[in-house]
Amino acid sequence: MTGIAETTRTVLDRVRTVVVGMDEPLELALGALLAGGHVLFEDVPGLGKTLAARSLAGAIGLDFRRLQCTPDMLPSDVTGSFVYAPGTGAFEFRPGPLFTGLLLADEINRTTPKTQSALLEAMAERQVTVEGQRFPLPDAFQVIATSNPIEYEGTYALPEAQLDRFMVRLGVGYPTVEHEADILFRRVARQSEKADVEAVIDQAGFLALQQQIEGLHVDPDIVRYCVDLVRATRRDPAVAVGASPRASQALLLLARSLAAMAGRDFVRPDDVKRVAVPVLAHRLTLTTEAWAAGTAPEAIVQRVVPTVPVPPTAESSR
Repeated sequence: MTGIAETTRTVLDRVRTVVVGMDEPLELALGALLAGGHVLFEDVPGLGKTLAARSLAGAIGLDFRRLQCTPDMLPSDVTGSFVYAPGTGAFEFRPGPLFTGLLLADEINRTTPKTQSALLEAMAERQVTVEGQRFPLPDAFQVIATSNPIEYEGTYALPEAQLDRFMVRLGVGYPTVEHEADILFRRVARQSEKADVEAVIDQAGFLALQQQIEGLHVDPDIVRYCVDLVRATRRDPAVAVGASPRASQALLLLARSLAAMAGRDFVRPDDVKRVAVPVLAHRLTLTTEAWAAGTAPEAIVQRVVPTVPVPPTAESSR
């Protein structure tokens, strides 16, 4: 897995030339993409979520399109539509922005539920349905979305089914004083608002990395550990609906991806613990009492993880 580690390290280093102070979110986002998952950046406006997503897309060399979500956006604006072609006298399908390798859906929760449902089909099935006809999306199709907290005006809460399709939900947070100053220094040095990142690999190379990771060994005890963690969320008294089996898969796949990025050919329990909050928190539905008390889903996951016994696997001691 040395090749994967070297390539991903180069990708992250290239992105860090533009994006400052987001090391952990960037590494988790790249790991999720390598695991075949979709990524949701959620935080207040102005923290560089879009820049991080665009820079990561540029570094991994996928065909890339950006979709600025708005309240008046229609499903056809996303999927594409049939357009009359005078030359042939027939209606021809004109693909929308979904037909790409990596879609950046900016401010995804500003578009209406009807349009979000079109995005959900694409994320879940990697296809779109237009006027009863199905059109497959490219093999490399994945989504990086950004969203604002639902308390902000003009936002719509994402449906639970759509949230469940995101492998991770990542917060960015305000930068430190040093990082914020560094952002300003870099902007002055560039002498331009534009900040591009050159590709480290192309689409074929990215798909090859994904295939390599699929061959990484996972101990049966690690599989059971992922299942036990997810089942523990369902027993917490503050949780009305716990994480689904899809969450178990996401835990395992992302932990495996991070292990490969670290140059290992096996998964440790610590890999699973590291991704527990970004994988599980957005999948929990709280009870009315917990919601009214202001309980954070992240706090519940942090509370649950230490209660699950860590498997004594051979790999955990390496």
